[in-house]
Amino acid sequence: MTTAAPVLRVRDRLRDRVAQLAELVATPLVPADYVDLLDPLRNGTDLRARIVAVTAETADAATLELRPGRGWRGHVPGQYVRIGVDVDGVRLWRAYSVTSSTDTTFTITVKAIPDGVVSNHLVRRARAGSVVQLDQATGDFVLPTSRPTKALFVTAGSGITPVMGMLRSTPLDDVVLVHSAPTADDVIFATELRTWATQGRISLVEKHTDTDGMLTTDELAAVVPDLSEREAWACGPTGMLDALETWWPNDLLHTERFRPSVLVLGDGGSVTFARSGTTVDADGATPLLTAGEAAGVLMPSGCRMGICFGCVLPLREGAVRDLRTGDVTTAAVGDGVLIQTCISAAAGPCDLDV
Repeated sequence: MTTAAPVLRVRDRLRDRVAQLAELVATPLVPADYVDLLDPLRNGTDLRARIVAVTAETADAATLELRPGRGWRGHVPGQYVRIGVDVDGVRLWRAYSVTSSTDTTFTITVKAIPDGVVSNHLVRRARAGSVVQLDQATGDFVLPTSRPTKALFVTAGSGITPVMGMLRSTPLDDVVLVHSAPTADDVIFATELRTWATQGRISLVEKHTDTDGMLTTDELAAVVPDLSEREAWACGPTGMLDALETWWPNDLLHTERFRPSVLVLGDGGSVTFARSGTTVDADGATPLLTAGEAAGVLMPSGCRMGICFGCVLPLREGAVRDLRTGDVTTAAVGDGVLIQTCISAAAGPCDLDV
């Protein structure tokens, strides 16, 4: 034992010296950077995932199968994950629901939205083998531990994605799914859903809005006559969810929003992103997150609706308005005020620490 200890110390010192020399040669990168290139999913790094496969669902939607790094803690069906991708040199984060999982991978299904930088990148340009940044799963739009005897899901467009995660993983005895999409060809997971309906696993009601118009609460009550007896989950456009929440006859409705309800506009003003040295003029309807990204500023972000707090930044000085409530937040230098840029707009000149 006494002989081995000096040998170990010499070996450790030699190893340290080799590492220091390697870092000098590798400047400005360090060996850990090269290891990341070889094994980006290893322990000890920021959580990442490798894209295993990309499968088209519709003309503007695709499913990405992801193999997460070894720090991944799994998810509860219905939850979402934040995905970070580098587009034109800017890292952007967006949140997507987990739609299925295996022991080693999980899937997200992304619908490309008009002017959606990240969604179009993932649907049109993502390739197997690419690595994306990843956060742990979160969200409370999930089934209760005590499963409902009668369940109703009301979805539209990509709002089907968290519900699909639930339906694929959890057998339920009595399920009604009312889903809206522009046309029959635009229904995400159409083949699987229609097969389940044929097999009697679910009762499926499709609403094709291009020809049938938007779903109304009267129609919903007509196609689901026992609606008041069912625990319900709804996910889709803000207008649909607002209408359902106002009308719903009991307290058994759970909703998931991909975008906030914008109730009040700010006044607009110049926005300075202090560390990047960038100043832009923003109107009162544009979230500060969107204004920064449009100016090429590296903005932390996530779900874009104020629930994940991935976009919180210090407001060094100025005034901003919460687009959901109209509340104005002001700050002077040194106040240490934090704001969420995804749901805040300029209410006059403001200065952000980013």
